[in-house]
Amino acid sequence: MQLVFSHPEPAPQRAAVWPVFLPFAGCPYRCVYCAQDKQTGRGEAELEDVFRTAGEDLGRALDEGRGPYELAFYGGTFTALPWAWQARFLELGARFRECGLVTRVRCSTRPDRVDAAGLDRLRAAGLDLVELGVQSFDDAALRAASRGYAGDVARAACGLVRAAGLGLGIQLMPGLPGDRPGMFRADAAEAAALSPEVARLYPCLVIRGTALAEVWARGGFTPWTLERAGEELAAALPVLWERGVRVIRLGLAPEGTLAEHILAGPWHPALGQTARGRALLAIIRARLDGLDGPVTLFEAPRRYQGEFFGHRNELAAEYAALGIGRETVRWVAGDEFRLTTG
Repeated sequence: MQLVFSHPEPAPQRAAVWPVFLPFAGCPYRCVYCAQDKQTGRGEAELEDVFRTAGEDLGRALDEGRGPYELAFYGGTFTALPWAWQARFLELGARFRECGLVTRVRCSTRPDRVDAAGLDRLRAAGLDLVELGVQSFDDAALRAASRGYAGDVARAACGLVRAAGLGLGIQLMPGLPGDRPGMFRADAAEAAALSPEVARLYPCLVIRGTALAEVWARGGFTPWTLERAGEELAAALPVLWERGVRVIRLGLAPEGTLAEHILAGPWHPALGQTARGRALLAIIRARLDGLDGPVTLFEAPRRYQGEFFGHRNELAAEYAALGIGRETVRWVAGDEFRLTTG
């Protein structure tokens, strides 16, 4: 017997992202976990310097024939910047879009810093996608994180972005203060139901110099373990994939001086590989349920080879229990999995 199936993950975007970081720029609050300076290796943004450097770097990329890119403004609250600065950064994107280097422009911002008129103006100026730092839809967790808004504000902001004809991105931060069993799974399900184009999942970390670090030092906060983060992210991925959501980041990127300032929490450079591998294992296990006979051959797309058996073969024993070992798997071109039993 042969079973053929595809991975539920949507196709990846074609253009790489060119990030322009604006640490703290426009941010009206300092959330308890926030450490943009540690993550990016830069302090509060000097917008003129950021603008000049971005233009010079994009110009070199154009001269060298690189690209195309999606230009992304991250690290601050873009829509809370003075309009003159929003316009300048979008004009920069428009200039390089005309040359073919930039294909789309996106920004990140807070749910409580968007409105219909402002989003319409941004779209007219060349913005394509807004990533909202929702973090959670749970009121208690948002209060504990000092986010300054409630879940209904986050829900309404997602609707405003889509109503403006812009692409929607949702960023979630599982394991926040105030977390309780099932909360993140509810957040992931709600995010999926809003049908964003992209999602990012950043488990909460304790980073030196933040208010959360002080709470943690007093014993007032217990972050997720790495094991729990892997399991929770793996469970959330298929929920988002099945609604066509591309999950473009799992865990904070090891940029700047971040790693040396993490005091506690589920950070690991292979967290994404672990979560994706566990999600794939769950998909395969479900497909095998009810099939007769042992697996004699498993043809799997080569693009999943890096995550199939997990980080450092951490899933090998679980696959072996399903009758799938390295001698059973054949890596092939294409996108289809083929399970042969007999």
